[in-house]
Amino acid sequence: MEPPFCASSAAGFDRADPLIVRNPPLAPFMALPLGLVGAGTGLILWFIALLAALVFSVRMLWTLNGRPENRLHLVGYCFAPVMSCLMLGQVGLFLLLGMGLFLSLHKSRPFVAGAALLLCAVKPHLFVPFAIALAVWAVGNKAYRVLAGGFAALLASCALAYCVDRDAWAQHSQMMNDAGLKDVALFTLSKYFRLAIAPGAFWLQFLPQAVASAWALWYSLTRRKGWRWLDEGMLVLLVSVMCSPYSWFTDEAVLLPAVLVGLYRADESNRTLLPFALADGPAILELLAGVPVASPFFLWTTPAWLAWCVFANAPAKKAPPAEPR
Repeated sequence: MEPPFCASSAAGFDRADPLIVRNPPLAPFMALPLGLVGAGTGLILWFIALLAALVFSVRMLWTLNGRPENRLHLVGYCFAPVMSCLMLGQVGLFLLLGMGLFLSLHKSRPFVAGAALLLCAVKPHLFVPFAIALAVWAVGNKAYRVLAGGFAALLASCALAYCVDRDAWAQHSQMMNDAGLKDVALFTLSKYFRLAIAPGAFWLQFLPQAVASAWALWYSLTRRKGWRWLDEGMLVLLVSVMCSPYSWFTDEAVLLPAVLVGLYRADESNRTLLPFALADGPAILELLAGVPVASPFFLWTTPAWLAWCVFANAPAKKAPPAEPR
């Protein structure tokens, strides 16, 4: 009998303990094609797909913002979470692609826009407040085709998972019960909130997300008539990721649309871009210095992106009226 993990060892896996993928069984469509090729070829194809998702996303965001003549969209390739995804081969760039498709298509092709959010559903815990705002917006604007596209994509993905493994959801539920998430070495504001108050009360780790969800409901209801996804929607996205009970630095790649909108708004209002450079620069230096993304040294980044976007999108001060001569 071959030893366990022999195939993984042959592919270069050198750990004694298995790496557990905790994503729900909604993502087989992303990994199944790689099973048709060898490990080396699969790795190459995976990185090509990640790079293509990034290039396409940056292009979409540039177009969505009116194709300005400046080159600020190129900053997207230097956004620290994006770089971390490319360095580590993480799915954060597919989350970014799903968000970019939704922002670009929710008016012209709402069904496709909703279906594109399946890429974000791979990590649903990141988007709970965002999903609440989306539901309020869809009902208030009768954008039911967005919801229909999302549900259709979810059903198709679940059907695919069922065809591959009929017990996929039951096995995932059992795995989550046995995974000991409260002891996982992750570093989020929500976890440190729990550790600061009562380390044994695991439910406290979900309290920031609950508060953020209540805020998202209020915020979307009070602004539903003039809702703009590149303005109010990006604020909700930032808060949603920042208050997530479980996330990694690489997941913050999905915040690139909010960051780029902030860059464009700051450029239009002649605001300095220095605050963004002071946030992105140190994060890049940490990556290049080999600081693990699963460390408390990246704990500050989500508040930094939020602070940057609030600064960049703040209303410009009106010039005082000229005194009569």
